[in-house]
Amino acid sequence: MKRIKMLTGHEIPLDGDLLLMLESLYQEVSLKRELKATFDDMMGEIVNIVDGMDEQARRQYLIESLFLNTVTYENERLGAYMRKLTSRNEGDDTGRDRTGS
Repeated sequence: MKRIKMLTGHEIPLDGDLLLMLESLYQEVSLKRELKATFDDMMGEIVNIVDGMDEQARRQYLIESLFLNTVTYENERLGAYMRKLTSRNEGDDTGRDRTGS
């Protein structure tokens, strides 16, 4: 299995596991810099990783990334909608419970 060496020296297996890659970026860039990593620090590492991939791996990780981002986006939108509904119901002074009785 192909592996990519991060700028920190840590190696990541290219096995299609996007969450492992995200965790590695977090550990190696964010935590090793005590959460003081800059945009450029993170982008440099991401560019390094992508440059180390062949076309098939890039395609696989792009598909996985788009899927994960779509699910995250949907969850955020639904969460905002639910908070909006909840705040409307909390402002209802009719004395009835939420079931309408």
